[in-house]
Amino acid sequence: MTGPATAQAPTPVNDDDRPSNPLIAWLIETGWTLDSPGEVVLGIVEHMLALGFPMHRIRVTLRTLHPQFIGISYTWNKSTGEVEEFSPTYEVLQTDAFRKSPYAGIFEGAGAIRRRLDIPGVELDFPILEELSEEGATDYIAMPMMFSDGKINAVTFSGDRPGGFTTAELATIDAMVPVLGRLMEVHALRRTARTILETYLGPQTGERVLNGLIKRGDGEGIHAVIWFSDLRGSTALAERLPRKQFLDLLNDYFEAIAGAVLDHGGEVLRYIGDAALAIFPIGGVTDHPELCPQHINACGRALAAERDAAARIAEFNAERAERGDPTIGYGIGLHLGDVMYGNIGVPSRLEFSVIGAAANQAARIESMTKALHKQVLVSADLARVIPEKLTSLGVHVLHGVPEPQEIFTLPEGATAAAEWRRRPIRGRRGRWRREGRRGRSATSRSRRTRASFGPGLSPGTAGRRSVRRRRPTRHRVSPASARRCARRRPAPARSVRRTSPLTRRRRWRAGGKAPRARSSTAWGGG
Repeated sequence: MTGPATAQAPTPVNDDDRPSNPLIAWLIETGWTLDSPGEVVLGIVEHMLALGFPMHRIRVTLRTLHPQFIGISYTWNKSTGEVEEFSPTYEVLQTDAFRKSPYAGIFEGAGAIRRRLDIPGVELDFPILEELSEEGATDYIAMPMMFSDGKINAVTFSGDRPGGFTTAELATIDAMVPVLGRLMEVHALRRTARTILETYLGPQTGERVLNGLIKRGDGEGIHAVIWFSDLRGSTALAERLPRKQFLDLLNDYFEAIAGAVLDHGGEVLRYIGDAALAIFPIGGVTDHPELCPQHINACGRALAAERDAAARIAEFNAERAERGDPTIGYGIGLHLGDVMYGNIGVPSRLEFSVIGAAANQAARIESMTKALHKQVLVSADLARVIPEKLTSLGVHVLHGVPEPQEIFTLPEGATAAAEWRRRPIRGRRGRWRREGRRGRSATSRSRRTRASFGPGLSPGTAGRRSVRRRRPTRHRVSPASARRCARRRPAPARSVRRTSPLTRRRRWRAGGKAPRARSSTAWGGG
């Protein structure tokens, strides 16, 4: 029985087995051990200089899968001696600089090109050639670098020796480029995998998955600030706005909310429709979090992200108001607690998220923003850690939470929701309504009975002539209780003709008989 496999050092290559091309030999023996494409580019150019190649500049351009950038370029310049990375956005494809560059033809399958720059009167048909010629370059080569899936990338070489590259040097470079492409493809695939995980899971979560937490049930318990936010009035906005316009509004909203979280070191775990779940991880748990620098830092970053999001939403609403579009509102719930951070779902379709009572409590706290008319609510556990003084809104019962919880809000967040939720949205009956009052229109609220008090007659109402009367509390009855009550007492007949006692006595005295009360059903339902 063999023991566990262990990593072994690579077997030295014999001189007889070593490729005759020195650049290919270096890529096979040394290049594959390097960690990044930048290191490979730096290593290959140093080896070329050692072999006597007149290197002025080398650039390797990889086309990768990224939501923001079309690819990445690694450029070595003789003037700096270092490799610089540059990631162009998709907008570069629409610029004249790209259309008039050798890359435009190479990516379309035009093949390699070579231009001598030291020949008098030669036509420089690309702007990059004029720039290199002014720097002292004498020769320029641009070659396609194919990947195994057929994707075309590019690599360019420029030399500064009078006469340019020799025929032997050109043959060495031409044979080396396919091997360089295979090595760069490995790095490109690794970068694409990391990009996809970071885009859809987040940097920290993606790193955990890449490190092996990929099976269902894999995870770990963490202590973190849980952020749960929700867009107000999204249903009405989705019904009113065109689909593309509503999608743009959602993206702008998430750019403000999630962008603030990311800019302050948070991790956005998932988008749930128009809601967002995020965390600010903390290293460990302590009995006195108000004295722990890690707790104070994480809670402070969460509040800073909330204020940043509020400023971005305010700026966004101002722009929408100028255009005459409806403004948007939101609610944020913040809580501090322990959650399980790992994979859930079915083996073939997993999601890396946080689960636990603390995550549910953060969502319940956010739902209270509608009832308490606040933009942001904070749990008592998190308010305990924050150095600044928060405003207590009392103790409230949260759905699914066994113990009543004290809820806090930021001092500057005490504005009533009606002041920031007013939107020009039509209700079912065509009346203008406010989004903060579910199921009530402005007309129904105006029908509340008002009682007039003189100055000083009602506590805390001095100087006000009209005070709203509080509606009696309505207790909700479960369907089972309603059915039991219905069985205990019979339902009275709806339409019954009854005779008063005085009429009966008069008819009895006159010798007649007082008729019994009859149900309307005795007349055929008429």
